[in-house]
Amino acid sequence: MGGKGYALWLFIIEILVHFSTSRSAKVPSIIVFGDSSVDSGNNNFIPTIARSNFEPYGRDFFNGNPTGRFSNGRIAPDFISEAFSIKQSVPAYLDPAYNISDFASGVCFASAGTGFDNATARVADVIPLWKEIEYYKEYQKKLRAHLGDEKANEIIREALYLVSIGTNDFLENYYTLPERRCEFPIVQQYEDFLLGLAESFFKEIYGLGARKISLTGLPPMGCLPLERATNILEYHNCVEEYNNLALEFNGKLGWLVTKLNKDLPGLQLVDANAYDIILQIVKHPSRFGFEVADTGCCGTGRFEMGFLCDPKFTCEDANKYVFWDAFHPSEKTSQIVSSHLIEKYLAKFR
Repeated sequence: MGGKGYALWLFIIEILVHFSTSRSAKVPSIIVFGDSSVDSGNNNFIPTIARSNFEPYGRDFFNGNPTGRFSNGRIAPDFISEAFSIKQSVPAYLDPAYNISDFASGVCFASAGTGFDNATARVADVIPLWKEIEYYKEYQKKLRAHLGDEKANEIIREALYLVSIGTNDFLENYYTLPERRCEFPIVQQYEDFLLGLAESFFKEIYGLGARKISLTGLPPMGCLPLERATNILEYHNCVEEYNNLALEFNGKLGWLVTKLNKDLPGLQLVDANAYDIILQIVKHPSRFGFEVADTGCCGTGRFEMGFLCDPKFTCEDANKYVFWDAFHPSEKTSQIVSSHLIEKYLAKFR
């Protein structure tokens, strides 16, 4: 082989090696921050009433196991992890059944009931967002000790971070308790306060090495069965005030995503907005194979969640229901929403 041919051969090998390593490094792990929409069971291990590690929760999960997910089965991060060919479920960081070798390919720091606002976490004594970050720092130390700095740093850099949070700040805090309403008499003022907290959060995890981040803000909150149940004057229709608020706040989150992508070199923050797809499912359930969209599968479907979910008064087939309980989607809904988000927003990371 001549000198030029040998050089070309080396060049091709180098390209192939680079291509294969960049492909393998695409997304080695799913790392999750947020609330009950993405909590895979951390609240089981803290003293709070915001739990779901009992029947009928988890009845359609592997082996019918109630893991602490607020669902009859799997939730969005599980489906996203599976779609990225990583693993079928993302374990909770506080679950002693798992260790750092399990967490290397996916870990959840989320806590049901939490929000951007620390005051939201205090409502049900759950893990505040700053504490989720502290657990993440602890995880990084364990990961480096387990795999060495180079491999650990690659996982931290190439992982896909899923962030789903914000609903509790409004429904469990601002509209339920007086403290924040006194401080921020106009809800838009509270939105801007949360936006500042969100910006600080993203800058902090960016500083810790996160680069590929998906943010899912508010769903059409007014269409949650719990909110519809109390909307008596409008015949239990969706509460438009809450839906409009969700649209407004999501718009501000979208602005923040654009700003941070400009300000922070190498950041790939995606505004994975699930509002529209969820509203489509609620408004046109039959198109997606559902029969019931205004109540949940558990109990009457209007008020029950957590400990109020009685296995004796729960529907037979959760796949017919958009919602599992009065606040959370069924496994089937989570799967549909996840597929939509992957196709529309996250495919570029695959």
